[in-house]
Amino acid sequence: MPSVKNPNGPSKNRLAARTATARKHSAKQLARKTQVEQHKISKADSKRGARAGILPTSGPNAAVSAKKMRKLERKMGYALKRKMEAEGEVVMKDVSDEKDAKTKKEQKKGDVAESMAVDMDGIS
Repeated sequence: MPSVKNPNGPSKNRLAARTATARKHSAKQLARKTQVEQHKISKADSKRGARAGILPTSGPNAAVSAKKMRKLERKMGYALKRKMEAEGEVVMKDVSDEKDAKTKKEQKKGDVAESMAVDMDGIS
């Protein structure tokens, strides 16, 4: 009498598929583990999507958005200015600004003189 397979167990195809899936899963975990060790990515960050060269999408090590970066730079600038004032450092004015202001005044005087000369030419 031929032996008959137990009808309540999984088929050979399902067993093969299960082992293949388990093999792929363990290989993926091993690759992720070596990547974490190689690139020093923490386990928590790797769970949040961190990979080599890619920051996690959330949490304390997440990348800061451009808008938030601008705000932080502004705040750091104000803090630096307060620190300088507290230490008593004088804010240095740009020398070129002072020269520009002087040359603008001289040009205005020259423009007025030229416009007067044009008016004088028209009169005579």
